[in-house]
Amino acid sequence: MLTINVAVLLAVIVIFRLRRRTEARSRLDEKFTVVIVLALGVLIAPTPVGHEIMDFLGELASGVTQASR
Repeated sequence: MLTINVAVLLAVIVIFRLRRRTEARSRLDEKFTVVIVLALGVLIAPTPVGHEIMDFLGELASGVTQASR
């Protein structure tokens, strides 16, 4: 039996959608891409990888804030 992780499937869809040329996208297409990316974020957030990404972005934001002072 083949199982597919939904987060991995959404990540693949996002990669393929973002590879297309910007001029070829309609507004509805762009909104659909945003919804898919938000759903991917919701699926990744509670995982250990999501926590690592959040920690990294927090440290990056704090470093940028301190550097600008």
